[in-house]
Amino acid sequence: MSAFQGTKMNPSKFHKSQLKFLAFLIPLAIFMALPIVYIFFHAFKPIDELFAYPPRFFVDKPTFQNFVDLFTKTNDTGVPMSRFLFNSVVVTLIVVVLTVIISTMAGYALSKKNFKMKKAIFEINTLALMFVPAAVAIPRYLLIDELGLINTFLVHILPLLAMPIGLFLVKQFIDQIPDELLEAARLDGASDFQIFVRIIVPLVKPAIATIAILSFQLVWNSIESSSLYVNDEGLKTFSFYMSTLTSTVDGNNVAGQGLAAAASLIMFIPNLVIFIILQSQVMNTMAHSGIK
Repeated sequence: MSAFQGTKMNPSKFHKSQLKFLAFLIPLAIFMALPIVYIFFHAFKPIDELFAYPPRFFVDKPTFQNFVDLFTKTNDTGVPMSRFLFNSVVVTLIVVVLTVIISTMAGYALSKKNFKMKKAIFEINTLALMFVPAAVAIPRYLLIDELGLINTFLVHILPLLAMPIGLFLVKQFIDQIPDELLEAARLDGASDFQIFVRIIVPLVKPAIATIAILSFQLVWNSIESSSLYVNDEGLKTFSFYMSTLTSTVDGNNVAGQGLAAAASLIMFIPNLVIFIILQSQVMNTMAHSGIK
């Protein structure tokens, strides 16, 4: 046993045997980072470099003109870009917070509570994972119209609160929590709410972080509500406005591509920041190591 322990490596120290892994992982990481680098360089390319042939990966003469034109163009439409960004930020924050709360509380109920239709509800939620948004677009529109949400701010929020993958993920994590742990807490006088806040939530943090990222990406990049349910330009989101930038700008399609490049970077940065902050929790979720 002592001989084995003597050959055991300290994971915090570098060992030459790790070189073979680094030789493979470093080039792979660089290759996977190329699209991210390209998005940054592309946003600062002047018009003559955007359509240069052969295409250029790096920018020779970086400029902020694309961003200046982006803000100027939105001001010319009568709705400043700050309004589109404000709508997107408010909607995203509300949906992410509510989605996390609803998914976590519903997952706890489906996992640790006994009530009628429990299995049926979970099966319905699992069945919902099979349907892509396009398949339910018409029923969703009819329901939203019946509720009177057309051309309101709530139409950006309410349809996105139901997140089947979030409920499924949290429920699977909570299933791993021993029932004996919860019973011990009840014997100590803890209420259901205290058990949920002090035991369940800390143990499923990796799943919560994953739900937050998935919900953020869904809402931040969504154009469905602005294109189908909203007519008022002041209620539309930045992602929808960005989707219109590839069309002609004053008869000049090249200028539209410059605006789209700048807007793409603005849309991408929040996704990158959120993932960097929460990536360790996401890795735990993927490996199912959030609960021992």
